[in-house]
Amino acid sequence: MNCVFCRIASGEIKTDLVHADDEIVAFRDLNPQAPTHLLVIPRRHVATTNDLSPEDAPLVGRLALVARDIARRLGFADAGYRLVLNCNADGGQSVLHVHMHLLAGRQMAWPPG
Repeated sequence: MNCVFCRIASGEIKTDLVHADDEIVAFRDLNPQAPTHLLVIPRRHVATTNDLSPEDAPLVGRLALVARDIARRLGFADAGYRLVLNCNADGGQSVLHVHMHLLAGRQMAWPPG
């Protein structure tokens, strides 16, 4: 498989890791849209949220909990942050591997995009 996020998760591509455990990896986005912009991904390849099954609910929950823990550890949980999951091209997904954006460090506008 030639998925760049799978290659990051396996350690084949080195990156600025912020978190790593048996299921989840988080790292800094190469094209940040906020002062803090991290990607939180499952190690297991799932292309889009459309490909998630009911059995993946704990995995999706872990993505959110890891993002929360990172926000606390890096000191911006109380100020606030945004979590984003994009799905397919019209949703803004550019890498076909489920990933959660964790954005912080500035006031977020609404509506997004």
